[in-house]
Amino acid sequence: MGSSNRQLGLSPDAAIVLGLADTAVPFAFSPEDEAERWVRVLRLHGWVGAALQSLGVGEAPLATAAQPASVRLLRSRPLGEDVVQIVTQRAHEFATARGAGAVCTVDVLFALFAVYGKTFDRALYVRGTSREELIERLPADVESGITSG
Repeated sequence: MGSSNRQLGLSPDAAIVLGLADTAVPFAFSPEDEAERWVRVLRLHGWVGAALQSLGVGEAPLATAAQPASVRLLRSRPLGEDVVQIVTQRAHEFATARGAGAVCTVDVLFALFAVYGKTFDRALYVRGTSREELIERLPADVESGITSG
């Protein structure tokens, strides 16, 4: 196995976010519910958590209010598809592309934008913020805070 196949490590905060997501996201009832769970996990850790908190994003119920229970029972994610692993892989790709020393929560955030698209935008919207506002609050030099990012 060559060094080109070696994946970057995770910053402590990214490791916590991905670990918590791995315990919460698989139990979601829909992609919308998954996105909401990602926001709940992200808001407490790293650069993204600090940005979300500065925007006033707080706790919210796990259930997505816009969906009645009967609709939430229908999962659209294929059985066996591990979305946390998909997001983790995309985060590694983003970190590698920017020449990072480790994957941080900002890489996880951009992976979520890529994987969920407008579904993640809606999860931010129901919390009173947007993709654009969140990106504006992120540090310009992510590498300077990689140990806590």
